[in-house]
Amino acid sequence: MTTAQLPAIRVRGLRKSYKDLHVLRGVDFDVERGAIVALLGSNGAGKTTVIRILSTLLRADEGDIDVNGFDVAASPADVRESISLTGQFVAVDEILSGRENLLLVARLRHVDDAAAVADALLQRFSLTDAADRRVGTYSGGMRRRLDIAMSLIGDPPVIFLDEPTTGLDPQSRIEVWSAIEELAKQGTTVLLTTQYLDEAERLADRIAILHEGRIIVDGTLAELKKLLPPARVEYVEKQPSLEEIFLAIVGQHESTTTEEQ
Repeated sequence: MTTAQLPAIRVRGLRKSYKDLHVLRGVDFDVERGAIVALLGSNGAGKTTVIRILSTLLRADEGDIDVNGFDVAASPADVRESISLTGQFVAVDEILSGRENLLLVARLRHVDDAAAVADALLQRFSLTDAADRRVGTYSGGMRRRLDIAMSLIGDPPVIFLDEPTTGLDPQSRIEVWSAIEELAKQGTTVLLTTQYLDEAERLADRIAILHEGRIIVDGTLAELKKLLPPARVEYVEKQPSLEEIFLAIVGQHESTTTEEQ
C-alpha cells in the first residue's frame, strides 16, 4: 500500500500517563486523507495530549502512531515537515501587520517567493483589505484566520487544530468555520479538537468521542444518531442533536463501567 493510500493519521494503542494519572488508556482511530475529524471530549479527557503526541511535542508511553505515512517515534522530523499545529491560543505578532506575519513565517520556512505566498493566503482567508493593518487592531476571528493562514505556509498535508474557536464570539466562530471548510476543499486533512458540539456537527466528516482515556465512539454524525432510539413523532420529528448523543453515550459508558466494577 502506498503512502497516498494510507490514512493520513493512524493511531493504535496510544497510552500516556503522568505518574498515577492515566490520561490515555489505549486510543485507536484513523483519519482519512482530506477529511475533517473532530475529537470530542470533556475537559481533561486527553484531547490536547493526543494532539501533542501526534505533533511530536510529547512522547507516548506506548502505541503505534503514523502521520502522513511516518512513524511519530521513529521519524519525528518527517512528521514535523508534514504537519502544522494551531493551538488554543493565537500565535500571531500583534505589532506586525497581517502581511508581515505571513512573510516572517514564509522566510523562516525558506519558502520560495514569500510575497506571492503571503498575498495568496491573505486573499484565501479574506484578509487582503486588512493586510497592512497592525494585527493588534484585528478582531478575534481575523486573528484566528491569520493564525490558520500562517500554519498553511509550506502546504502541510495535515493540520491539527486544537480548540480553534475557544473564546471567540459567534460571528468570529463562523468566520473560522468557513476557513476550516475551505481547508478540506483544498484537500488538507484536519484533526480538530473541540468542546463545542455544534462545531463538530457543522464541520466534521467523522466524530470520535474520547472518554476516560479511550475512544468510545467513532463514526459519522448519521451513524452516531442511530445509537439513540428513533425520534418520537408527535407534531414534528425531533432528531437528536450531537450534544444529546454525546451526553447519552458518555452516561451509558459510565453506567456500564460502574456495573462492571
